[in-house]
Amino acid sequence: MRALGGVALRAAGVVALAAVLGACSSGGGTLRRPPAGATQVPVRQPTPATPLSPITAPPAASGVATAAGAGVVAGPPVDALPITQAGAERALAAYKLSCTALQRRPDTTGLTQGADWAPSCQAAQSWPARTAPDFFARFFETAQIADGKAFATGYYEPEIHGARERRRGYEVPIYGPPSDLIEVDLGLFSQDLKGKRIRGRVEGKAFVPYFDRAQIEDGAIDQRAPILAWAADPVEIFFLQVQGSGRLRLPDGGVMRIGYAGQNGRDYTGIGKLMRDRGLLGPGQASMQGIMAYLRAHPEEGRAIMHENKSFIFFRELTGPGPLGAMGLPVTGAASVAVDPKFVPLGAPAFLSMDRTDATGLWVAQDTGGAIKGANRFDTFWGAGDNARATAGGMSARGTAWLLLPKGAIDRLQAVASAP
Repeated sequence: MRALGGVALRAAGVVALAAVLGACSSGGGTLRRPPAGATQVPVRQPTPATPLSPITAPPAASGVATAAGAGVVAGPPVDALPITQAGAERALAAYKLSCTALQRRPDTTGLTQGADWAPSCQAAQSWPARTAPDFFARFFETAQIADGKAFATGYYEPEIHGARERRRGYEVPIYGPPSDLIEVDLGLFSQDLKGKRIRGRVEGKAFVPYFDRAQIEDGAIDQRAPILAWAADPVEIFFLQVQGSGRLRLPDGGVMRIGYAGQNGRDYTGIGKLMRDRGLLGPGQASMQGIMAYLRAHPEEGRAIMHENKSFIFFRELTGPGPLGAMGLPVTGAASVAVDPKFVPLGAPAFLSMDRTDATGLWVAQDTGGAIKGANRFDTFWGAGDNARATAGGMSARGTAWLLLPKGAIDRLQAVASAP
């Protein structure tokens, strides 16, 4: 599941539901198993004259694993994949939105260069939706990273009851970033710490950790942070924080959209695993819905359990399109997916062939997540509303993943790998 951005689960948007469960299954954070009898969607495999050989490249100099370092295998032709018309249209619209940024962003996977994406991006702007499957077959080839074994969870944009002003029944504050919260780039002090950041506050002459969830809910920042709105249910706002953004349904029927604006710097703890280990969740309860039901049925114990997740998210009001993913662009239900950018270029398409038909199809990598790490790990976004919530809350799918790379990228990787 996604945490927007890394430090705060998701640094710019929504967070995957698997993080709540804290790896409740061996899959690394599933909510519940796929339905019984589910079968993986078959994909026609190519029959080349000569076997496809793995393409490998040395890991990055920093030693951090990347897609190129994990190994790349050429996959089936794009037109051999069971791409649906509706799925291709959604993916084309999402790709059109993010491909310009894809050309500008450094590709940390080691697979592509910015210019590789230019022909498809230019063509996408005027490509007719009715022939969307042909677009992907025309400009892309498939590549399998490592063993290609994929695991997918889901996330969504929640909607909860809230009010702009405090009133009876709406008494849980939704905070904006505190004035005394400081983020420090440790790379400014040491090259060994490049890319690492910490958050905290100044107390006297010392830099100390910022207040944790329990302290904040007990009023520690009441004079330090603006209150954007008031929620009706502490359990709902807890889960909205896990997601990273959402909608407030106002008493007059209006909607206020809020998004991630910061985090207190404390480590995230998935309360689902914690509750399971303590025997608090019975059979069939290890889902978001089951966790919420328990927390509401045991309010005092539930509050203490939620406090064990010391991470706390601050919000801002969103007035434009959204929610926003890690690229700073809106994510699209049933089309956008969160990935580890060391293994999938942000903005690139991917095809998932999974043991759940709703997760099978074309997706576009437009987000990242603190819990989404490694090759072939995906967090599918389902939009807003009850259907999105139900799908994301139960998403746990396994199968095979293929990245869609610009044609010619695999040949270049092969040449580099075979060079002395």
